[in-house]
Amino acid sequence: MLFWRVKPLDHILATAEKKSLHRQLGPIQLTLLGVGAVIGTGIFVLTAEAAQKSGPAMMIAFVIAAVVCGLAALAYAELASMVPVSGSAYTYTYGVMGEVIAWIVGWALVLEYAIGATAVCVGWSGYVNGLLNSGIFGLVAPGSLSLPTWLQTGYFSGGGFNLLAFLIGVAVTWLLVIGTSKSAKVNAVLVAIKIIALTAFIALALPAVQSSNMHPFMPTGWGSPTGGVGVLGAAASIFFAYVGFDAVSTAAEETKNPNRNIPIGLMGALGICTIFYLLVGYGAAGSVGAQPLFGADGVALDPGSPAMTAACALAANADKLVCSHEPLAHVIRLLGFAQVGNLIALAAVLALPSVILMMMFGQTRIFFTMSRDGLLPEMLSRIHPRFHTPHVVTVITGIVVAICAALFPVGKLADTSNAGTLLAFAMVSIGVLMLRRVQPNRPRPFRTPMAWIVCPLAVLGCALLFVNLSWVAKSVFVVWGVIGLVFYLLYGKRRSYLAPGNQEPEGDAHLEQPPKFHEGPDPGP
Repeated sequence: MLFWRVKPLDHILATAEKKSLHRQLGPIQLTLLGVGAVIGTGIFVLTAEAAQKSGPAMMIAFVIAAVVCGLAALAYAELASMVPVSGSAYTYTYGVMGEVIAWIVGWALVLEYAIGATAVCVGWSGYVNGLLNSGIFGLVAPGSLSLPTWLQTGYFSGGGFNLLAFLIGVAVTWLLVIGTSKSAKVNAVLVAIKIIALTAFIALALPAVQSSNMHPFMPTGWGSPTGGVGVLGAAASIFFAYVGFDAVSTAAEETKNPNRNIPIGLMGALGICTIFYLLVGYGAAGSVGAQPLFGADGVALDPGSPAMTAACALAANADKLVCSHEPLAHVIRLLGFAQVGNLIALAAVLALPSVILMMMFGQTRIFFTMSRDGLLPEMLSRIHPRFHTPHVVTVITGIVVAICAALFPVGKLADTSNAGTLLAFAMVSIGVLMLRRVQPNRPRPFRTPMAWIVCPLAVLGCALLFVNLSWVAKSVFVVWGVIGLVFYLLYGKRRSYLAPGNQEPEGDAHLEQPPKFHEGPDPGP
């Protein structure tokens, strides 16, 4: 029953074959594509979160997260090259493991995309509030433009209603409904802004490093049985800083000599980003210190919790890196470069909305694809008559993103997003091995090297990071999964277009409906 209703890959590919893409991307283009997709919210926002969980040892956390990402990326690339169609890991697992697993993965991807977008909204608001509080480059008196404190952070962070996070979520939703998207030139400019900002940070922070700030190097150890702290807990959180690397994998259909160039692009992008992240982490920890705050019981406080907010409100902790909502700008300001710090904050303000847009775009397209398969209500795949966008699912997604951004802390949101991502990557890694067994002769434009070593290691790495997520993230993941399975049993299982007697509705040709399928026997694992 587990591996049933498998949608044949040949049928999934039918739509893609009608629109084959020209192979034009080389290793340099792929590497730059990956760098642009990866560098974003994680490093600009979660540096403080990682410091609170592991102190200066957050540099080790960056490496651990990069290794797990690299293993998963190699597995992801094989399926992406074989099934170069929309739907991401949901589509891959539908064609390999069947409908039940595909549903679980698609449902989990809500956490990756929607909650990930929510985390970016919160991170963006932290930098905007920082600019307002500092007086926007000295144009006005510091604090004169500040929002009331209770409007700067969410309720579950010890505040009230994060107004700016809510507003950016609404604004991006509106842009997606009317069909506005960024061009390649605009994207290139935003990537350049991010790289320049990080380079400026490194250039100013590294000369200020003092070895005394690096001790103790690992104040919270490797981790705890419940997860959420230590180096492994920081790695589980900082994994969010690498999400986006799969953009290289999904470009397999447009890549020249993919067997050679995709590994170069993947490893090149992850390598460059990891070096940037290590230098940023070293500069931040070594220049102003990155020691965590501890409670009366001697345990590191939970980032984003009301207890952490109360500790950060004390005058003695006001300048601590772990208390900042805009850590990179905060470090540079502490080093005496106030205007450069403001420019770094401005770079984050300009670049992060594009990340929100792409994450919400990905979420709406996942739901759109699931709706076309009959697993979700048909109304979610309705197209706006004027804007030609899936407006219903976009508005629903946007409302959820905006409200969650207004209430929850960035760290908890990022951890919850990682939970869904880790499950999807683990399933993709397993799917590669299953296809190697059941369809060994199917053309593979890219083959995962040493797949029977790389893929199991990817699964183990994902499991290790998942175990070390915060208990809140794991609890939300389990509850969300149960809700999803109940919905599937009550609705999706009966309404699926692969169910006996069902077929896709006629009409709406502009939706590019896939061919009709009928349920076949369980092919087994």
